[in-house]
Amino acid sequence: MIQLLIVDDEPNVASSLALLLQRAGYQTCTAASGQAALALLQTQEFDLALVDINLGDPLLDGLALCREMRSRPAYLPVIMLTARDSATDKVLGLEIGADDYITKPFDERELLARIRATLRTVAAASKGRQAAVLPIDAHMQIDSQRRRVYRNGTEVPLTHREFDLLLYLATNAGRPFGREMLLDQVWGWDFAGDTRTVDKHVAELRRKLEDDPANPRYILTVRGVGYTFREW
Repeated sequence: MIQLLIVDDEPNVASSLALLLQRAGYQTCTAASGQAALALLQTQEFDLALVDINLGDPLLDGLALCREMRSRPAYLPVIMLTARDSATDKVLGLEIGADDYITKPFDERELLARIRATLRTVAAASKGRQAAVLPIDAHMQIDSQRRRVYRNGTEVPLTHREFDLLLYLATNAGRPFGREMLLDQVWGWDFAGDTRTVDKHVAELRRKLEDDPANPRYILTVRGVGYTFREW
């Protein structure tokens, strides 16, 4: 049975959310703080986490917890729950690595639909990876299961979204993608940012992966279209 982790410091919200999800057929476990959630992650495996952005601990709020989850090898899908409704907060949550974002108060059917959609997306991505390690060339390898990239045998630290973009381009090597398409496929159809986000991430990937970022050999610019990963 699918196991969900609920992280919310309001007991009434956590208990009502757990009841809703249990009625929908999920197993649930609740944590009232980021530290409690991290402790549970040391001993249990979860299929998805619902994390309130406004946790009481200023040193480990929902965003910091999500960032910590993303630093771990095992991928755990995260849906942020928040009373905030600004585009800035939403973009920040997604940039840190959340898979989705829903504002309180939310419609119960919408929440359940988003959970199902996120689980389907993660399962499809995992199933669709043909190889655990993509040997791009003698210098670079991408480990899609551990979400790590190596250049000349040394791991290159990438953010969650940088890795997603790199993996998507590399597994579709030789195919050109427009910026809007990359936003849709990597960030999600409801991403609130603009196409400059793609350019910034490509520039950062080139800085980290290329010997000469001004003359890239991996992520190439396709004039009038967007970007492509060179065939390997």
